Amino acid sequence: MKKVGFTTTIPVDIIFAAEKVPIDLNNIFITSRSPYRYIEKAEEDGLPRNTCSWIKGIYTAVLENDIDTVIGVIEGDCSNTHALMEIFRSKSKNVIPFAYPYGEKDKVNFLKNQINNLMIELNVEWNDVKNTIDRIDKIREKLIRLDEYTIEGFVSGFENHLWLVTSTDFNSDYVSYEKELDKFLDEIKNRRSLNKKVRLGFIGVPTIFTDIYQFIEERDCQVVFNEVQRQFSIPYIEFDYVERFARYTYPYDIKFRLEDIKKQIKKREIDGIIHYVQSFCYRQIQDVVIKKELDIPVITIEGNDPEGIDARTKIRLESFIEMLQGKKG
Repeated sequence: MKKVGFTTTIPVDIIFAAEKVPIDLNNIFITSRSPYRYIEKAEEDGLPRNTCSWIKGIYTAVLENDIDTVIGVIEGDCSNTHALMEIFRSKSKNVIPFAYPYGEKDKVNFLKNQINNLMIELNVEWNDVKNTIDRIDKIREKLIRLDEYTIEGFVSGFENHLWLVTSTDFNSDYVSYEKELDKFLDEIKNRRSLNKKVRLGFIGVPTIFTDIYQFIEERDCQVVFNEVQRQFSIPYIEFDYVERFARYTYPYDIKFRLEDIKKQIKKREIDGIIHYVQSFCYRQIQDVVIKKELDIPVITIEGNDPEGIDARTKIRLESFIEMLQGKKG
């Protein structure tokens, strides 16, 4: 089957229904044996050094993994995607644009048109897509349950991150993904709740650091909220399919995201927030609004390359954690 890569979360059910293989290009990059090699290859081919590492990773992932078609999210994610799609076209790749509405009063109709166009491009009918949605919704229900187990302390922040972030493409095979998920859910039934002193939330794009969850959770903390990863899993299965992507917060303005973040802080009894920002990303600027709007402590950390956290970031995180522990007595 032909491989269809995409640059960030899209209605993946459509790709499965079209009997093609969906591939989240971010996941291919970050889980490769040598993510640095992906970055170096992109720079050798001329991509600027001061470009986000995710963009460079996506570039190499397409060229080295036999990707036939690329769905580029040209509105609601990274502005560099526009130029990246132009490069792929110049290399004779089939490029399909997809956009989330910005400032649109009628999100649902805008998204309905985008989803219909995607079905036309992939040559699939709605009845086939509907059958696939019904099947995959059973997996999304289990992911919602997994997230609830995280709140209760039975699933670590890293495990939560890993399962939710891979739900963007279900590791290209939702049947195998569900079998592994079932095994995991069975396993955690025998666990005891972590019940650590400090409850933390991660907001912002998924971190590129390789060891940050382990570092945090070794210090009597548990990460009970991964904002964007949870959004990637599209946890809105009670709504109409198009409406789900109108409720999906990641592509939209910070005010819309903050409404969800505030609800989750209350629901999960979060003591502090770690706001991760990627170097050279416009979303860094949103940190000003986030710190103004949230009424619990927030620390902002920045990363660029797929490596362990640096000494300075470790010191800052330790100080933040100690402050939160002190507040809790």
